Amino acid sequence: MTRPPTARRVVIAGASGFVGRALTRAFEDDGYDVFTVGRTGSAVWGDAAAISRLVDGADVLVNLAGKIVSCRYTDANRDEILRSRVDTTRELHAAVAAAAHPPRVWMNASTATVYRHETERGNDEIDGVIGEGFSVDVATSWERALFAGDLPATRRVALRMAIVLGDGPATRMLFALGRLGLGGPQIDSWWFPHRRYRGIGAHPTGAVLSSWHRTSGRQRFSWIHIDDVVASVRFLRDRDDVSGPINLAAPGVSDNRTLMREIRRVARMPLGLPAFRWMLDPAMALLRNEPELVLKSRWAVPRVLTEAGFSFSYPELGPALDAVAASRRPRARDLFSV
Repeated sequence: MTRPPTARRVVIAGASGFVGRALTRAFEDDGYDVFTVGRTGSAVWGDAAAISRLVDGADVLVNLAGKIVSCRYTDANRDEILRSRVDTTRELHAAVAAAAHPPRVWMNASTATVYRHETERGNDEIDGVIGEGFSVDVATSWERALFAGDLPATRRVALRMAIVLGDGPATRMLFALGRLGLGGPQIDSWWFPHRRYRGIGAHPTGAVLSSWHRTSGRQRFSWIHIDDVVASVRFLRDRDDVSGPINLAAPGVSDNRTLMREIRRVARMPLGLPAFRWMLDPAMALLRNEPELVLKSRWAVPRVLTEAGFSFSYPELGPALDAVAASRRPRARDLFSV
């Protein structure tokens, strides 16, 4: 379809991933000319001149770039997870700072994992308590790169995304646990200490060796449906009065026991064994993933979005999982593969 000559331009970095593909379709539906930055695309990382040409005159900039965290936290993967987020954000920052006509809004991915392991109360953007360790250090380094310096013409938003439900890696991993017979609650327990979760970056935080929490499967699980990610990005794009860190998390936070019960229901798997860390860690190694995804108590509250008037299509977990299953029903067997 031919776009009118006055079509607005959006630059999406990291558009090839699960969320990036959904946002690309949404912006195209809204009449934007979409340009991408990545290892391939309209411009590639490292080509400062090409990136600057795209960013200068763009109406919106969205950055989702970063190595997928659904992996084992080897030293090489840890370094790449951090580098791929911070370096790409700095490249875009330089392009925005140099632009004669910079984007009016820059939305940069972040993560709700920035908050501490929490079981007592939710963490919102105003009063939430920042945690420590590898995942938190990645998040804070990422956000420092976004908010560095003065960009007076560009409103900056850090999208602190909870685990996104849809046809993406986190959802597939959760259903894979169910398929393996580990669809009961995931229970933290002692396991051999390791160094994979130690801090990283210029100012590493937390202990060097891993620890555990006696949550008995009651650790909180913050999540958001992919449709609400798209809707919230549209909402934030059009609201010039909202900036800073924003929690992209559904108001209906779950706990792990409820999550896995709903996974079994949707997957039509009547039985699910409880899984202790000593079972999960080897299983997650086979799945090339980390048990932190299901063992950390993540409780993010969407205070800014809610107070700004955003309405979630999927505020509760059960209907969100039903929607995921319905959208994949023609390829149901794929829903249970990693």
